[in-house]
Amino acid sequence: MNQPVLAQTPKPPYYAVIFSSVKHSPAEGYDAMAGQMFELAQQQEGYLGFESARNDIGITVSYWSSLEAIKKWKADSRHLVAQKYGREHWYVHYKVRICLVEHDYEF
Repeated sequence: MNQPVLAQTPKPPYYAVIFSSVKHSPAEGYDAMAGQMFELAQQQEGYLGFESARNDIGITVSYWSSLEAIKKWKADSRHLVAQKYGREHWYVHYKVRICLVEHDYEF
């Protein structure tokens, strides 16, 4: 059994973007687009990692070095296409929260 891997983030402070969503069922094409967006996000300056889980509610947390890096990712032309498609086809509801991580610890 493969163990999930948590993002290896640097020493705080850094930022977390929490994307919580409820999808329509079925959400045809969603998995392929999500994979493309994860690959694209990893290429962005300031990207630090992500963690994601999905059941009835999907939660993806991405980690970033700065608010500027988050703004650039949100405005990426390919990401804008995915956002628009998500609103029109995949999501019943979603919410984005941007947080400053001031402290972290792990076991």
